[in-house]
Amino acid sequence: MICFTPFFLPLALVMRCTGEGKIFYRQQRVGLEGKNFGLLKFATMLEDSPNMAGGDITAGNDSRVLPLGHFLRKTKINELPQLWNIFIGDISLVGPRPLTPRNFAFYSDEIQNVLHEIIPGLTGIGSIVFRDEESIIAVSPKPTIDCYKEDIVPYKGELERWYSKHRGIGVDLKLIFLTAWAISFPRSRLVHRFFPSLPPNPSA
Repeated sequence: MICFTPFFLPLALVMRCTGEGKIFYRQQRVGLEGKNFGLLKFATMLEDSPNMAGGDITAGNDSRVLPLGHFLRKTKINELPQLWNIFIGDISLVGPRPLTPRNFAFYSDEIQNVLHEIIPGLTGIGSIVFRDEESIIAVSPKPTIDCYKEDIVPYKGELERWYSKHRGIGVDLKLIFLTAWAISFPRSRLVHRFFPSLPPNPSA
């Protein structure tokens, strides 16, 4: 966090002077054992966006995203304040991405139980495989929520089940590398070469 401070300060100033003038956004997410906590992010969307069309699901062309927000979300810079969540023990560096209560409810009871047993992470297998989730939703002919529930949730759930069975320091180190790789090369399929045992995408 100390290392990133010189970068955070000018960014915070730009955010203060643009959009809605907000710097940080704290959103309730489901954590270990089903306990909710406040996940910290840079504010990239309109403050009232959860109550607007789309709810907690964001599409690539989402009009709720602020001008600077597109860049922050594409580069994942908006996630860096979550280093604080790691510091205080809400999340780990690697694990299933914590979901909002509304999105968590879309998963089956079985997958919810799997997620309850693992501390969430800043990055994880689901985040890497679905690096372009917003683009998938944007081009889908289905309504935003239907695309998320029918095309994304089933496969993401299987990915998190896979992680729960294979997690360990070796897997986590590979996922950290693959996260950086996916940000630089979002269309890369390298993750499937690293982990050939990943469950197949049922909608592919």
